[in-house]
This record gives sequence, C-alpha cells and structure tokens, in this order.
Amino acid sequence: MAEVKDSYLTIAEPAEIIYKERSSKFLTYAYPVETEEEIKELLDALRKEYYDATHHCYAYRLGPQGELFRANDDGEPSGTAGKPILGQLLSSELTNCLVVVVRYFGGTKLGVSGLIQAYKESTAEVIAASNIIEKTVDRVIKVDFSYISMNGVMRIIKEMSPRIDEQVFDNLCTMQLRIRESEADILISKLEKVEGVTVEVKN
Repeated sequence: MAEVKDSYLTIAEPAEIIYKERSSKFLTYAYPVETEEEIKELLDALRKEYYDATHHCYAYRLGPQGELFRANDDGEPSGTAGKPILGQLLSSELTNCLVVVVRYFGGTKLGVSGLIQAYKESTAEVIAASNIIEKTVDRVIKVDFSYISMNGVMRIIKEMSPRIDEQVFDNLCTMQLRIRESEADILISKLEKVEGVTVEVKN
C-alpha cells in the first residue's frame, strides 16, 4: 500500500528581500497562504503599494501536495518570471506559499536568460531568508461516548496522543480529536472497538 504523505513544508511567516541586477530592482516577498482569496488580497495590496512598479510577477502553490499552482509573468516575456519563481518553490518543496517579485526597471534590458536568472535568484534568496516549517495533514475525528466508556477512550488517547481540540464531559461525552492522516485509521479502528463509542470523521 502506498505510504500516506501527511506532512508538507511551508513558511512560518512572511519574508522579504531586495535583489538588484544591472540597475533593475526586484522587491521579493514570500507569504504563507491557505486560499486563493488570501493570495488575491496580498497581490492587490502590493499593486496598490507599488503602483509605479514595472511588473508584479508571482507564483504560488496550494494544498498539501502543491496540487493547486499558478505562475504569472505580468507582462515580462513568457516564461521568464512566473516559471522561474514556481521552479524555486518546487525545488524547495514548499507549498501553501506565495512569492511575489515587484520589479522596477532600471533602464538596462536584461534579456531572456538575464530575466530568468534574476527571478530565480531573487526567489531563491527570499526562500533562504524564510523560516521553513513542516506541517502535518491532519484528520479531525469527533468521538461521542457514554461516561462508562471513558476509561477505554482515555487509554487509547494516551497511547496514540492525538491533539484534543475540544471536549465536553457530561452524561454523553464528546471529544474532537486531531491526528496525522497516516495514523487516523488506526485511531478510528481502536476507538470503534470500545463499547458505547461513536466515531465521526469531520474532514
């Protein structure tokens, strides 16, 4: 059976650097992102702040496997900006990450290979300046059980150490647990063996 990949690399907080190449200035920003809506807001804010810049080129990857991605050259020759930015995200295996390069043209043309190199280099530098972290892909599990099943449930929780998001202990006890994707099925099957327990997978 194929191993479940249940973790990914992203960045902890925004990072920025300034890269200069033959009087052109490349202001490079990296952001941790979760949604396309967030990406749109960040791009709009940068376009507003640097309204006089020549180009706002970017690339992003979203999803634990980076399954959603986009590269944009914003008027630079095709494939010279977005693609090298995306290439750096791929080679660093980063996802849920947006990199925007705001370029101010300095009067000297860089040529196709010069542009590719500048966008690649500026992205590599901002990634190097970022705090890269590993995050897990978690499954959220809701467990309902009667008070008499408490010991059995708590024994499994102690053994498997899922994160407890919330818990209510009453006549009917409810817990919301979060655990890595690769361990979720084991946790579910152990809980289901305890009498008086109902398990519901939330995501």
